[in-house]
Amino acid sequence: MTSAELRFRPAEAADWPAIWPVFQQVVTAADTYPYDPATDFAGGREIWLAPPPDRAWLVTDTDGTVLGTYKTGPNRAGPGAHVATASYMVAAAARGRGVGRAMVLHSIEQSRAGGFRGIQFNAVAATNTSAIKLYEDLGFRVIGAVPGGFRHPQQGFVDLLIMYLDLTGD
Repeated sequence: MTSAELRFRPAEAADWPAIWPVFQQVVTAADTYPYDPATDFAGGREIWLAPPPDRAWLVTDTDGTVLGTYKTGPNRAGPGAHVATASYMVAAAARGRGVGRAMVLHSIEQSRAGGFRGIQFNAVAATNTSAIKLYEDLGFRVIGAVPGGFRHPQQGFVDLLIMYLDLTGD
């Protein structure tokens, strides 16, 4: 998909029923996110639509079909609030069509516009090779790992990678 075919807008509470199927599908697969696979509708909404300064985004096609969602905000409060974090979820039917790349690029733009000096991912499952490749292609680098920090449903205990993108350069 081209970026012209995608619509990005801040997600609102009224969008949660449309976001929920994407969230539920990704979380219950238990192969990329460390969220509890038993997270219910209300619990998911609390995680994904957290109050400001966090912000969730809805990504649709021109017809309004939900293709994905992402959330971003400070990685930590206080003296660490100048570093952002982000999480992305792409609907199964939209995978492989450039939606993930478009969301990461959009989140980088939004983070820069918000004055963040970097973006840190705290928990990228080492088995999520397509996401890791995408992040590295966009300039993120692995800065650490938690050995065996993720319990993959098929591959057992795998590393959780910590990835970072410096936003202070040109």
